[in-house]
Amino acid sequence: MKESAIREQLAIHGRSLYDRGLAGGSAGNMSVRLEEGGFLATPTNACLGRLDPARLSKLDAGGRHVGGDKPTKETFLHLAMYRRRPRAGAVVHLHCTHAVAVSCLAGLDAADVLPTITPYYVMRIGKCPLVPYFRPGDEALGEAVAELAGDHRAVMLANHGPVVSGPSLDAAVYAMEELEETARLFFLLRGHDVRRLTGDEVADLKAHFPLS
Repeated sequence: MKESAIREQLAIHGRSLYDRGLAGGSAGNMSVRLEEGGFLATPTNACLGRLDPARLSKLDAGGRHVGGDKPTKETFLHLAMYRRRPRAGAVVHLHCTHAVAVSCLAGLDAADVLPTITPYYVMRIGKCPLVPYFRPGDEALGEAVAELAGDHRAVMLANHGPVVSGPSLDAAVYAMEELEETARLFFLLRGHDVRRLTGDEVADLKAHFPLS
């Protein structure tokens, strides 16, 4: 896909996420790996609902800012995912309400913060492990993400929110939306007897819908 089309796609997805309440204010950021090398990323303090395709940040293959507005201060989270997931084409980080609420709970299963209650969570996320709390902007958080990213498409930052990768921007956004919907279902079902997918059912899904 041409860079100009990717720029437009970032703006379209950003507006959609903002309009549906998944990205408020200037929170959240997205990036896409370019075929010719380097990345496009949303700028720092930018509202995802009002992205200007021409002003998106451009980074070289090493993550250095080479064009457009100054990139998000959380660029290191994206680079950590790309470094450990060479087939990842895009990364999305949001502060969506239900997922962030999950990230604030005590007693979470650090190996997978959400239960396997739908096949779509397994198909689009797999497992979402918990990354310990770090101050926003602390680059040590990038190393903590990198430790888990090699084996996981998505991670949950404690008291902060999810970071999700995908082979394309569409795939990363759809996976993020699935994670948020699963988090919403998790709260709706709390206190109820819930039928979780069995180990055999999860294995069958993974065999038929392998994650990249």
